[in-house]
This record gives sequence, structure tokens and C-alpha cells, in this order.
Amino acid sequence: MSGVLFWDPVCARPYDTQSIQREATGGTESTVVRIADALDAFVIQHNRTQAAGRYLPPGRIQGIDHVVLVRDPRALPRLRALFPEVRFSLWVHDLIGRGSTRGRWLAAVRNDLRELNLRVVCVSEFQRRGVRAALDAIAAGIDARTIHNPIDPALAPDATPVDPDQLVFFSSPNKGLAFTLDAFRALRRAIPSVRLMVANPGYKADRAARIDGVQWLGAQPQAHVHAQVRSALCTFCPNFVIPETFGLVFAESLALGTPVLTHDCGAAQEVIGDRRQVLPVSAAQRAYARATRRLSARLRAGPARIAGGAGLFDAHINTIRAWRNGARPMVGPDPRFALANVVAQWRALLAS
Repeated sequence: MSGVLFWDPVCARPYDTQSIQREATGGTESTVVRIADALDAFVIQHNRTQAAGRYLPPGRIQGIDHVVLVRDPRALPRLRALFPEVRFSLWVHDLIGRGSTRGRWLAAVRNDLRELNLRVVCVSEFQRRGVRAALDAIAAGIDARTIHNPIDPALAPDATPVDPDQLVFFSSPNKGLAFTLDAFRALRRAIPSVRLMVANPGYKADRAARIDGVQWLGAQPQAHVHAQVRSALCTFCPNFVIPETFGLVFAESLALGTPVLTHDCGAAQEVIGDRRQVLPVSAAQRAYARATRRLSARLRAGPARIAGGAGLFDAHINTIRAWRNGARPMVGPDPRFALANVVAQWRALLAS
């Protein structure tokens, strides 16, 4: 499908097929690469200055019949001027709701949405519900559908031994890392041998606080992170602060054979599909998160100890204990997220 162009107007830095192998890369960027490469499509990024195969600097190119705009609809007027005769789709990866910042971005281009009869592609049913509400308020009738993100076909369980003391966190730090560290402090007091390996996708890097049992890996290429995930008891990500619109880290962890311990927030249950791995969020946990949201890791230690004594992290501790004692869920790749299946949905969309 060489007539397809993906246009990314907001990426932090250029990326391509090679860069996602050697550099820490976010979920959206790696997803764009997998889909674009499978479709033999072009990719233009707003901050790219040199071409790298089908990855190009901004500008008009010939032979395009479908443009997929990634994330930010405010680029639509410019793209309409560059490609006046093509079909457009908007591929959203972020949380969008009626009245939200990104909902206002949609409202700013409501006329473009109507005139183009644009399709909006969401990455989960959870996300689509918010997008649907935002669209209905400004441009009723716009098609919004779900196509899940794909995982790397190479991800599968192998014979790597599992270290029952090792946990991993490899999401963006703003997605619940502070609460995760507080829960880990309580877990470490209950099970002193456990360790938490913390990596990030290369943006929103957090300051590496000195916490017993925490090893800060920093920004790592995906292959390095996945090696840590394979040997871990679980991906430990008790996030309910920023809902995941998909949760590629969840899908990747499961594909590698490593269960996830998280909270029922955003698309977590939709992607994981196993209540043993998805804890409910209590009112006390939400109140604690609100009360401590502005505290540094060092200043959170005291409140975290008090909260732990009150049982706020008991569900995390009890689950980890059970998994260490033989109740660890057996997991593997989900066919919903297989690259071939996801690409087939994209081909059907682009051909319609």
C-alpha cells in the first residue's frame, strides 16, 4: 500500500524501523512503525530533516490516496492543503473526552471533520467511548472504530527462568510510578528479598530516587527491557493515575509469558482480560494518591509507611505472595494483538 501516508505532527523526535531497535521508544511510535512497515506505507514526521527510506521530512509527495494523521487533529487544515484529493483518517492514541484538552483540539477542526467525512481510529473500546462522546458533541455521525495496537510478532514465552524476587515497571513514569514505588516499599517490608527494575520509554524521565530494592535502568531499547520482563515474576504497574488508552506494556508483558499486576483503570481489563491481574481501585487509594500527588519520592516515604500500616497495599502484597507460592497466572500472546490480524483490519479500513 505505497499510496498510504502516516503523518506524525507531535513526536518528540524522529523514529523509524532501525531506531526503535536501538533506542528507547514510546508505544505510539513503535506501533506506527509496525503498521506502516507492514503496509509498505510512507511516514512523515514534523521534526524529521533527512529521509530514511520511507520515513520522510514534511512536504508533499506524489501518489498518496490516503493520509492517516497521528494523534493531533489540529494538523488537518495543513494536510488538506497539501493533499486536497485524498481520504483522511485520524488515529488517536491519547485519552479524549468531551471538554478535555484533546476534545477541544477536535472541536477546533469540527468543520474539517464534517467536510472530510473523516474516520477516527481508536486503540481500545475504552478510548472509543470517550472519543464517541467528544465527537457527538461537535460532529455527530463521524465514524469512530477500534483497531487495537499490535505487538512484535517475535514476542513469545521462552525458557528463561523466572526470578520470583524480580518485578519490573517499564511504563512512562507519569503513569503511576509514584504510587508503584509506595506500594513496593510496603511489599519490600513484607518480603525483603524482592527487587523492582524500573525502565522508561525515553520520555518524561523521572528522577531516580534512592529506594531500597529499586534498580533504575533508565531509557532502554525494547529488547533490553523485554529481557528483564521475561525473567520477572510480574510486570508491577499498579497505575490508576493516568488511564491507559491501550496499555502496550501489558500486551507485551503477557506475550512474553509474564503476568501483570495493575489496577482496573482505563483499558487495563480490556487488554489483560484476567481479574487475577487487575485489582479494583479503592476510595482510600484514590484519596491517598490525591493527597500525595505533589510530594517527591523522598517526602512520600512517611505517608507511604502510614498508608501501608493501614492496609492500603495489602492487595498488592497478598497477590505477590500468592504468585510466588505457585498461583502465578500462565499467560501468552493474545491473538487480538497479533500483527497479522491488526494489519488485516487496517487494510480493510484503508480499502473501504
